[in-house]
Amino acid sequence: MTDFDVYNPTPAQRLIVPLDVPSLDEARSIIETLDDDVHFYKLGFQLLYQGGFDLVSELKAAGKQVFIDLKLLDIDNTVKSGVESLLKYEATFLTVHAYPHAMRAAFEGRGKSDLKLLGVTVMTNLDDAMLKEAGYGERAGPLVLKRSLQAKQAGMDGIVCSAAEASAIRETLGPDIILVTPGIRPLSSNADDQKRIMTPRMAIENGSHYLVVGRPILKAENKRQAAREIISEIEQALN
Repeated sequence: MTDFDVYNPTPAQRLIVPLDVPSLDEARSIIETLDDDVHFYKLGFQLLYQGGFDLVSELKAAGKQVFIDLKLLDIDNTVKSGVESLLKYEATFLTVHAYPHAMRAAFEGRGKSDLKLLGVTVMTNLDDAMLKEAGYGERAGPLVLKRSLQAKQAGMDGIVCSAAEASAIRETLGPDIILVTPGIRPLSSNADDQKRIMTPRMAIENGSHYLVVGRPILKAENKRQAAREIISEIEQALN
């Protein structure tokens, strides 16, 4: 079992692989294939709603780190109670939509546990045009920064944001806030449905702590080699 410091992870521990697959069998096959190269996995709606909480427990028993990505948003008491119910899984990260009331409720529900709460600012599949269509009066960059400040005030441990905004958030909120960046694509990969993307090196250089990399690994013919190449790029960016 590898030691883990959430604020000072190794290059390999900075890579988070999302298990966005339709079955537990497929998820377990991916975990077996990636073996000791990957230490951190993210589980979202798709897998959790198919019994994925059992897999959370399996991953923890194997010494892995787990990111529960449920993006909680509801009335205060429901968010608070939801967080309390999730504490038994001993996950490393849990996401909450960065609405002030929801974040404050999640912070209360977390109590003195080691669970780290991440505020989801603006989804990385949204660009300025899509935000305008949804009724927002602010562009992605300013909205992310505003919600990041609110997240820190509410007691969040970290922010989920695009690497494009990581530098500004780091400069504004300081070195202690955890930045988790989805939408990471190596130069050789397609952007797919992500709008605000960067390479692993660019994300690390912009101040991101953790990189969520899905399709470039999950769709690769050699998944393990793809993960190793991303970890190598992270390591090079840190040196």
